[in-house]
Amino acid sequence: MKKLTSISIIVLFTYLAMVIVNGLANALPINGMNTGAISDSYPNLFAPAGITFIVWGVIYFLLAGHTAYQLGLSRKKGEEVKTALLTEVGTLFAISSLANVGWIFSWHYKVIPLSMLFMLVILVCLALITIRINKEKLTANEKVFIRLPFSVYFGWITVATIANATVLLVSLLGSNVNLLGISEVAWTIAILLIGLAIGAYTTFKNRDIPYGLVIVWAYIGILIKHLLAQPDGFNSQYPAVIVTVIISLVVLVATIVFTQLKAKK
Repeated sequence: MKKLTSISIIVLFTYLAMVIVNGLANALPINGMNTGAISDSYPNLFAPAGITFIVWGVIYFLLAGHTAYQLGLSRKKGEEVKTALLTEVGTLFAISSLANVGWIFSWHYKVIPLSMLFMLVILVCLALITIRINKEKLTANEKVFIRLPFSVYFGWITVATIANATVLLVSLLGSNVNLLGISEVAWTIAILLIGLAIGAYTTFKNRDIPYGLVIVWAYIGILIKHLLAQPDGFNSQYPAVIVTVIISLVVLVATIVFTQLKAKK
């Protein structure tokens, strides 16, 4: 239990560091630009509408619940403590929180390759957390305070990693991405389908509905961005991308429904 207590304290401080730095990134803002403005400075067709990013509020709220659970504040009286699980999850979560802080600074100072590296660290940590959690039979309380926060966080970071990779591509090749003679629209469609494949597969494999719903939310954000009039959106200039996003949403929702039905059986 002593080891768990030390990990819990580390989780608390790294979580607070992540939230504070992310808050200051937009309040100050760091390097004179807020996080969204940095994204807008690398225009690409995969970027979602600004409203989509309210998911971060949900993520931080759920992760606060997990942090409280680590500290024993959200546990039911007499609830058995899965020390090994919380220690492993807490360690990976702390690493991901520090990587999140590193991502903010590298992103705001436009060191995009380094931001990509930090994003990959976060993604790997969340993937490992998911694998570890799935090995356990969880109680209802544990599903709320252990599994749910990381399902939502993992879902968003899956999309954010693809978005970060897109920005990296734009930063290296310029806004008119034309790699190997393939147009920006074609690349965007390919990226959307890759995200669809990853999202649908992970949702079904892990039977993780919250994860899938976050992917759906991200794709809705991309659709909104394409339908919005300029300067906030693309004013329906790319119908092929819009059709791809709609098809992706249909497949994702179908996957979620099928996963839910199978879970009930």
